Amino acid sequence: MGLTSNNSLVLAIVVAAVLFIGTVWLWPRLARQNWRAVSGRVGLMLFTQLALFASVGLAANQAFGFYASWADLFGKETDQGVVVDHSVNGSTGGPLQVVSTSTVPGVRAARPEMGGQVQKVDIVGPTTHIGAPAYVYLPPEYFQPQYRKRTFPVAVVLTGYPGTAKSLVDKEKLNFPNTAQQLAKDGRMQPMILVMLRPTVAPPRDTECVDVPDGPQAETFFAKDLPQAVQSQYRVGKRPDSWGVIGDSTGGYCALKLAMHHPDVYTAAAGLSPYYKAPIDPTTGDLFHDDEKLKNRADLWWLLKHEPAPDTSLLVTSSKVGEKNYKDTMKFIDRVQATNKTRISSIILESGGHNFNTWKREIPPALQWMSGRLIDH
Repeated sequence: MGLTSNNSLVLAIVVAAVLFIGTVWLWPRLARQNWRAVSGRVGLMLFTQLALFASVGLAANQAFGFYASWADLFGKETDQGVVVDHSVNGSTGGPLQVVSTSTVPGVRAARPEMGGQVQKVDIVGPTTHIGAPAYVYLPPEYFQPQYRKRTFPVAVVLTGYPGTAKSLVDKEKLNFPNTAQQLAKDGRMQPMILVMLRPTVAPPRDTECVDVPDGPQAETFFAKDLPQAVQSQYRVGKRPDSWGVIGDSTGGYCALKLAMHHPDVYTAAAGLSPYYKAPIDPTTGDLFHDDEKLKNRADLWWLLKHEPAPDTSLLVTSSKVGEKNYKDTMKFIDRVQATNKTRISSIILESGGHNFNTWKREIPPALQWMSGRLIDH
């Protein structure tokens, strides 16, 4: 009966239906004015509303992947992951360990050289000591003999907050591996490796990919530890022109910031429905500890105005109706254009909310854009 279990959702719907029917059936008997009747009416209405709310909440969580478990929902998930050394699949005992493998969702080919493969991995940064689970998509070409000496470009893919890495993989949700496989099969993008995880590397805290003073060094994890871990396990390029980063919402902000702060690591970044300044709220806590320089660098507006423009390519997305970031996105495009060095592209929809359905419309062209800016070696 996990949070994302269909059994939990069905049970909540059944309970809501029974309470609704019970309310209609018993209402005439509770029409009296004594305290028992009034208490009965209040109780039935309260529990029926709670059951309906639970049903809608569980359905929304399954659709959008906000929380992975009951512990995640109630903020009890504080474990940063456990590193397990494996001797199978050619594991090296390094910072990245393969936990399991599976076929690409929605792709019928069972053999990886025909349909690619998704690997569930555990990553622990040797510099930051941050542990994070992730999924790695390997394209079919990675397993084909004629490509055995080739290195592949990499796109790091980040969820929003709180988000789950699994939502990036699932066909019913953001469907990154299947989309990448089909685009490459159709010749619309080159084969790329995707490393998919959430930016929440110290759950339940939202670190906004910031190196928190005396706290989680999230930015260093994504800018240093993660690329090194992936390079230790897979045939990937080591130069920045082989690396890009893409994300939605919080992941979109992180993607843009990583490419702007570290153009020597990521040559391109795509932010789907991003924002441009790290928020401070109960989920983030104090990110900067009165460090004005750190606070300013987490503000992409300040960065463009006060520091040299980074030599990197950026893609931002929004919609004219449905997204709160539309005006900020148009201003951001103008400000980047004024630098004459950082390259900027955009996807602007006529209508689309801050949700999976909108991002699924943007992911194929965003992956094609990313592919055109990365080089295999």
